[in-house]
Order: sequence, then C-alpha cells, then structure tokens
Amino acid sequence: MDLIKMIEESQKKIASFDFKVGDTVKVHFRIIEGKTERIQIYEGLIICFKNAGIGKTFTVRKISYGIGVERVFPIHSPRIVKVERVRHGKVRRVKLYYIRDKVGKAAKIKELTAKKSGI
Repeated sequence: MDLIKMIEESQKKIASFDFKVGDTVKVHFRIIEGKTERIQIYEGLIICFKNAGIGKTFTVRKISYGIGVERVFPIHSPRIVKVERVRHGKVRRVKLYYIRDKVGKAAKIKELTAKKSGI
C-alpha cells in the first residue's frame, strides 16, 4: 500500500455521519484561543459536500444579523467534536448554491416528515 494512503487511512474518523445536503445541523467545533480551549456551536444549513477521502468537506450556511455567512468544515478534522442534525431537509439537488440569492422566507427548505423519510 502507498505510504500516503496509509497515513490518510489512519487520519480518517471511524464514526459515520448521518446528515446530507439540505439538513440543518449544529456543528460543535473546538476553538483554541491562546491557552484556552472552548467549543463553539455553528448552526446552519448544509449546502454542499466536496471532494472525497480525507479531504472531504461540507459547507454550512447561516444568516447572522441579516448577512449570510458560510463556513467550510473538513469532515475528518480532529477539531469537530460532533455534528447534530436539527432538521431533515427535503431537497432535490446536490448543491444548494441557489440559496445564496434567496432572501427571507424564500430561503427556507421544506422539512422532511418522518413518514416519508422512512425513519
């Protein structure tokens, strides 16, 4: 096996993530400020997944004081403590970049009910 692939496999997280594009999630992210360390919660809508393997990332978008803010999180980052799914989203696309142009109620994603999702 290639040395780079061995290192990548050792860095991957074992836990599988059960969220997808269109879901609203809370990302618990470890922030290090000098000597102190705290966990910051970033809640928003997943608008895309990119790449594969160790470099896989997901983008979370939220509205903060009327301005859209996006943050990219690496899935296999040791700084991500956990990811909680708040709501299932009903979407038909893989990339939700069109949400950037929507304002107010038009930017909402319909919630997927438990009966239809098979949960």
